[in-house]
Order: sequence, then C-alpha cells, then structure tokens
Amino acid sequence: MAAAGASEVPGSQALKRNSDDMAWEFAELFDPDDLQRVRCKLCGKEMSGGVNRMKQHIAQIRGQVTPCLVANADQQARCKAAFEAPQKRKRLKEKQAEEVRAEVTIDAEDDEELNAVGKGDLKNAGPMDQYVVPIDPNVPLKKFQRNINDSIDKERSYRVGQYLTRWMYKKNVPFNAINDDDFKQFCEALGRYGPDWRQPSQYLIREKMLLQEVEKTRELLKPHDVERTNTGCSIMTDAWTDKKRRSIMNLCVHCKLGTVFLESKEASADAHTSLYIFNYVDECIEKIGADNVVQVVTDNASNNMGAKAMLKSKKPKIFWTSCATHTINLMVEAIGKLRQFAPVITKAKELTIFLYAHHATLSLMRSYTKKRDIVRPGVTRFASAFLTLQSLAAKRKQLKEMCCSDTWEECKHTRTKKGKSAHATIMSRAFWKNVTLCIKVFEPLVKVLRLADSDGQSMASMYGEIIEAKKAIMLAVENSEKDYRVITTAMESKMNGRLDTPLHMAAYVLNPYYSYSSTSIFTDLEVMSALMEFVEIFYHDDDEKQNKVLNIELPKFKKKEGMFGKVAATKAIGNENYNAGEWWATYGLQTPVLMDMALRILNLTTSSSGCERNWSVYEQVDAKRRNKLDVRRRDNLVYIQFNGRMMDKRKKYSSSDVLLGDDASMAQDWIVEGAYVDDEVDPATGLNDTIIDEAMGMEPRRSARVRELHEVEEFVSDGESEHDVVMEDDIEFESDDDRVIETNDNEDEEDVMPP
Repeated sequence: MAAAGASEVPGSQALKRNSDDMAWEFAELFDPDDLQRVRCKLCGKEMSGGVNRMKQHIAQIRGQVTPCLVANADQQARCKAAFEAPQKRKRLKEKQAEEVRAEVTIDAEDDEELNAVGKGDLKNAGPMDQYVVPIDPNVPLKKFQRNINDSIDKERSYRVGQYLTRWMYKKNVPFNAINDDDFKQFCEALGRYGPDWRQPSQYLIREKMLLQEVEKTRELLKPHDVERTNTGCSIMTDAWTDKKRRSIMNLCVHCKLGTVFLESKEASADAHTSLYIFNYVDECIEKIGADNVVQVVTDNASNNMGAKAMLKSKKPKIFWTSCATHTINLMVEAIGKLRQFAPVITKAKELTIFLYAHHATLSLMRSYTKKRDIVRPGVTRFASAFLTLQSLAAKRKQLKEMCCSDTWEECKHTRTKKGKSAHATIMSRAFWKNVTLCIKVFEPLVKVLRLADSDGQSMASMYGEIIEAKKAIMLAVENSEKDYRVITTAMESKMNGRLDTPLHMAAYVLNPYYSYSSTSIFTDLEVMSALMEFVEIFYHDDDEKQNKVLNIELPKFKKKEGMFGKVAATKAIGNENYNAGEWWATYGLQTPVLMDMALRILNLTTSSSGCERNWSVYEQVDAKRRNKLDVRRRDNLVYIQFNGRMMDKRKKYSSSDVLLGDDASMAQDWIVEGAYVDDEVDPATGLNDTIIDEAMGMEPRRSARVRELHEVEEFVSDGESEHDVVMEDDIEFESDDDRVIETNDNEDEEDVMPP
C-alpha cells in the first residue's frame, strides 16, 4: 500500500461529501451524525477536523495530527501543496490589496493628472494633512501607530460602514461591489483627504469627469493598438434594439489582449442591408488600418453574408468568418433532435416541468437536494439542456430517495397521470443510462463551445478541438460506426463552410500541438490544399512571399529544422501554459515571413461573443432609471464599463462558466409547458407585440445576450418582424457543481435506448 500512487487509492462506498476537494482521494466519512470526522483510506486512522486535517495527516505536517506512515512521496507533496494553497492565495490577495492602495494619490502635481483628488496644497487638506504625503507606488505604505483606543476606533469604523451600507441598501447597489478595486481606491483617497470633502456635482460627473474617464480608458487601451499592429486583430459587429426601440449597431475589436468596444451608432432610420453593414465595417477597417485586420466575425444572417461578398471584392486579403459559438450551438441543436437523444431530453423536461409546476413537489425536491435547483439556466437553450441534464445526473440518488419517501406518496399531485409518469422516469434505469449517454456525447462539444465563447485566442485550437470532439464522441458511443456516423453527419451539416474554412485549417496546421503530434496532417490533401489557398489570400498578389512561405519556410517547420527542432521547443508544446502564438514568437524567428503569418492567425478569436456581451452592458446602462441618457453619454458609459471590466478580468483570473445564463429566459421549457410562444400579449390592448410593432412601424426588439438559434438568420427589414421570447419571472438558482458528472452505473443492466 505504501508504494501505491494516488490514482491507486481504492474507492469506497462509504459516505462522501459533495465536494471536489482532492483530499477525498484519501478520506472517507464513517459517521453520518458527524460530517467532520473522517477516516484515512491509506492507514485507517480516524480523526476530526475534516479534509483539511486529512491533508496535514497525509502531508505529514506535525502539530495537530499524527502523520500517515503509509503515504508515498507523491501523495505527501500533493497534499502539502493543497494545504498551503489557501495561505498562498491569502498572501497574494493581501499583496494585491496593497498594490491597489499604492496606486492612489491625492497629490496633484499636474492639473492634467486624471487620478489626482483634492488640492495640491496640503494645508487645505484638513487636520489630517500631516499624514497626506506623495505616494510612490513602488514603496510600501507606512503603517502609523494608533493613538486612540482600538475598541473606540473599531466602533467608529463600524458607524462609517453603516452610512455606506444605508446608501447601498437604498440605491440597490450589489453587495459584491464592496470588493471592487476602484471602490477601494476611492475609500483610500477619501481617507487621505480627511474631513470636509464635498462630493462633485451632477454636472461634473456627467460632463467633465465622464469625458476625462473616457480619455483615461483610451490611454490604458493603447497597448491594444500596438498589439493590433504586431499580431493583427478581428472586427466584430452586431445589431440590437434597446428599450426605447432604438436600433443600435456596435463595433468591437479583438486582439491578443482581449476584446475592446470601439463605438456604436444608432441606425433606427436605416435598413440594415448588406451594403449598409459593409460600409459600417469598411469605415472601421480604415480607422484601424487594413493591414492590421485579419478577419471580420459576424453571425450567419443573410445580410452579413451579403456584406461578406462585398468585402471580398474590395479587400480580398481580409477574411469574413461565421461566429463559431453560433455554429456550434446549431451543431448540438441538430444532434439533440436525433431520435437517439430527443426522447431522453423530452422525458427529462416532462420530469422537471412536473416538479416545478406545484409548490408541494418543488419544496419536496429542494428539501432532498439541499435547496439546489435541478434546472440550470444557460445562455442558449442547448446550454440550458446540457447543464440541466448534468444537474439531474448529479441529483439522481436524492431524487430516487424523494420518490420512495412517505411525503411523496401522500402528495396529491404525485397521484395524477403526470405524477406517476415522473415517478416512473426517476425510477427507470434505462432513463438514467440515456441521460449519461447524452452527457457523454454532448460534453466534447460543450468543451469546444466554452473555447469559442471565451475571450481568448480560440482560432489556434478550434479545428483541432472539433476533431478531438469527434474522437471523444466515437468513444461515447462505444465505437459504434453507425451511431457515430449519424451524429457526425448532423454536426457537419452545420459546420461545413463555417468552421472548416482555409483560415481555420491554416491555424490547425501551424499549431505544433496538433501538427507535431500527428505528422499525417502535412500529407492530408484537404488540409494542405486549404493552407495553400489561405497563403494565396493572405499574401494576395505577392508571389515572392507566397513562394517563400510554401517552398522555403514551411518545409523547415515541417522537418523541425533550426530552432523548431530544439528540445525546449518540443517541451514547450506540452506545458500547461502553452500558447501557440507565444511559441511561434519564440521559435519561429528563423522563418520571419511564416512567423508573421502564424502570429496573425493563431492570435485570432473565432466568435463574435464580445459583441453579445457588449449588449449586456448596454442593458445595464440603459436601465429605466437611466433612460433619459442621451446617446453620447450612454456610449461613453458603455465604453468605460465594458473596456474597464475587460482590463480588470485580465488582472484577475475568472473561473465563471460562459455557458451559465444571467436569468432563466433560456430554461423556461424545463420549468413550464409551452414556455416559448411567439409573442407577448400587451395587457392594456390585448394585442401581441408583433401587431403593435407593425402598426407603429417599429423594428422588433432583439435579445441582448441570449438568442434564438437559426441555421441562417434572415435579415429583418422594416416590413418584417421577429418575435421575443416570453420572459417568465426570474428564478433564483442555487450554485451547483458545473463540472461534467462522471457516473458509474454498475447496477444498471437495461440496454441503452436503441438508435
């Protein structure tokens, strides 16, 4: 046992907490009345203190528990690292807090300094002026000894906090806003200023200070301008209708450093024809520089495809690609409609609809799931379906226990036809096997969807990950060629011409993570033909560079000559923080023309999700209490908020799931029957929105972040209409484990639903 690795620790059928902490590899619960008492799987020692104490036990950290003499060196090292990780995170958080405070200065040496607060003359700063000194961000702040009783100081600080929280409660400020770095800097600046500070007037806030903040944001975004020149960029555009029924088009630019909101324009009086979109995009290209733009990314609307043809005619070197997020959603929607999966999803929906339809069943379900909801809202209907199936699989045991309880039997709703059907579904082994199959088939595509919907350089991995997803699907269907062919045919019907373009395949070839792991890529006729076509477009009318790339530098990359053959270059590909663009910037210096092309491909995005997220900021800014904002101020606020959040995210790691939605609008068909109807009915007139819009000559409103999926989104002209999704009352969903559920259904014996 002592020599056994962590992966060889035997499993246990004992109690287990709903946690993914690594210590559960070595710990198990044995007392149902005390969930803090655990037993070591290696040596059998019982102890209190939960998994934290178990880490000390395995890592042989003395002081609070005797060490485990059976654990090997690898197990000790992993547990020691896991035990010390919280302390390291705490120290890092404290360091970041010090850096945030150190950035504050109220010494105005220059009237142009945007972050200067108060007066330059210290004698006007108040009685605390002796403590107000210029701050060097590189020098740690000095801590002064307090001259008053600590308890009195604590009480005074608490009262100050009460004034702050009173304002937050009344103005509906989110609680987590208190952790914002900008707010912390404001508190620091206010404390240094001392008494008698007066808040700025509304005029200053909405005029001078707002414009100054826009200029400051522009200055902070200058590295993006440099990066666009060095490694290229992608332009994204989309259209939306706000709460005032104003039609708005926005422009965002993505480069290696992230997505930046550039501008928007009101287009209520204009038809969104292909020519109109082309002219808008072309103006943006000219502003950024045609040599810096590699591609334009939009959804698959027919007017966008018309603009694509116009751009190809005027600027043949620039690619126009379809949004990968939109296309992948179409792919998985097509798979979900196959007869292998559609009945399972339908049954699951009928189950959740029944549970959510009655207060008694909903309360009973939540009592068994520890107040965790089954339905998980996503940004699209497919995302909601996948997340909800995950949630169902995770709560399978609790749902079965619920169906066997006396409360379930006594409930009048469970004795109805739908109640009996729900009971049969929960107790059906075949149903749970098919739920597991759905998750296993959808999971590889969900991985690709998360890649596409992120703000990273997804072009480097998109085509390669689709191939990997197909391999994973083959394993999920247990190498059944028939089932595999049905699924991949549905996928390819949506992705052909969208995610297998010369641009996507060129990125696939030039990413050594794929091409060096399988040299057959260089002999694949389809892939290499696409690469050659890409080179001809990228170096349009430049035969010399085309020849240098294809006949001189590409063979060096294929044969791993020069720096490509270094041991460090090979090891870098397997590193956890591997980045294809950085790899080329380091090892591609001997092939400068090919390296420049690779950098401009591998640092691209594949999705226009940045534009979609931009509409979420618009909705927040254009709230009812701010609906008197003019277009200029609104755009300035969106510019500051969207770009500021993007820069903040780059400073802090975010583990949020891009599939999770902000509300339940895309999960309504899992909660109520007939949730998605075509039109909302106006309570005052009894007419639906489409009739009202047509009578008033308005364009229909377009959803902000969550959108319906159509294979080809038809252009909506002035005389046409599209429909809103009915928005039910928002439901608060408890947090849940977002990972794919790994199930081991040894007791299940019934066959999976036949194809």
